[in-house]
Amino acid sequence: MENKNFFQKVYSIAKLIPFGRVTSYGAIAKYLGAARSARMVGWAMNASHNLEEIPAHRVVNRKGLLTGKHHFDGTNLMQQLLESEGVIIIDNQIQNFEAIFWDPLKELN
Repeated sequence: MENKNFFQKVYSIAKLIPFGRVTSYGAIAKYLGAARSARMVGWAMNASHNLEEIPAHRVVNRKGLLTGKHHFDGTNLMQQLLESEGVIIIDNQIQNFEAIFWDPLKELN
């Protein structure tokens, strides 16, 4: 039951990520006061694919890599969703990562 509550908190933060911006698993975990739970944020994103309105494609690893892309339907869906928002990706790497990075600690406090 505790995981479900954590997942709901993750989803409430993910829904706030603006169009054309990205954040990391770790940034969400830190914001929730669970800095060592980045992997659990990843599990929450993976579990969100059947839920509507969770922009899981906007959550990437700390280096801006699309590490979760194999969890999306179709080979390149995660990349296509990001590119449709104007995000430039080369070899699974988000370009201008620092410029479009959305840090909930800074943006929501």
